[in-house]
Amino acid sequence: MFEPMKQDIWQGRVDSFEEQPALRWHQVVRSIEQQDGSGIAILGVCSDEGVHRNQGRIGARLGPNAIRHALSPQAWHLDRPLYDAGNVHCDDNNLAKLSLDQAEHIERLLEQGHFPLILGGGHEIAYGSYLGLSNYLANSTQNVGPIGILNFDAHFDLRHDSQPSSGTPFLQVAEHCQAQGQAFYYGCLGISETANTNALFHRADQLGVQYLLDEQLNDWQLSEAFDWLERFIAPLSALYLTIDLDVLPAATMPGVSAPAARGVPLATVEALLVRIKTLAGERLKLADLAELNPNQDIDHRSAKVAARLCHQIIKPR
Repeated sequence: MFEPMKQDIWQGRVDSFEEQPALRWHQVVRSIEQQDGSGIAILGVCSDEGVHRNQGRIGARLGPNAIRHALSPQAWHLDRPLYDAGNVHCDDNNLAKLSLDQAEHIERLLEQGHFPLILGGGHEIAYGSYLGLSNYLANSTQNVGPIGILNFDAHFDLRHDSQPSSGTPFLQVAEHCQAQGQAFYYGCLGISETANTNALFHRADQLGVQYLLDEQLNDWQLSEAFDWLERFIAPLSALYLTIDLDVLPAATMPGVSAPAARGVPLATVEALLVRIKTLAGERLKLADLAELNPNQDIDHRSAKVAARLCHQIIKPR
């Protein structure tokens, strides 16, 4: 099911007495139906069926609107249009259909020249995000080289299971790439050794996944991480960036299905985002954030961090 933009979600203070521009997100956002030129297009994917199947704490279907609420009063610093493209819902617990519907919306946004910023939802949304970008590039006149995936995540999400879930999306992508004769180019930042079994590390190695552990992402190791990013991004023609919010420490991000015992500090994640945008440039085509669970949040802390990350993703390099 598709749900168009809800204007009443976008509310906040108006600084009408300022002499200089003092705009906030709620003052600049418009429905995608009112688009006038390419810009940032927010699409919500309201699903936690994958989290349920993965035996996690459900509630992520409420994430997209919770992040919108946190975005609304946030200061706006861009000179690009901002659009709300509505929400896609998971009907009848049918994740396969959701992925196809999501991919169709993303492909259309890319065709219209927008940068899609996808709000989840459980991390099952990653498969639909990749499909949308892959389909768009396959149907475009661009010379398509490797499509890379950079995933900030405590988990590989390469689980082999009887049905798709929030733990399987990148194995689904790998299988899709194999069927299409395409390279599977997947990198993870923040993998937790204690949250991934030997089977998952073995599968990651078999598939050629490149990764850095959470314990390798400290302030004093940023130069090594920057070098890793440069090697990963260099051969790509397009990049899909995905952030599973459980990559952050539980104290920073309590409102997720599986809070991190250690995690990667927010300041480190932000520094890596700046480097990714610098290295990728226009090749960064799509980004999403997954796993916000408002039912588990504290003082809207997690939603506010997710909103800040949205700003960091789309602001100029």
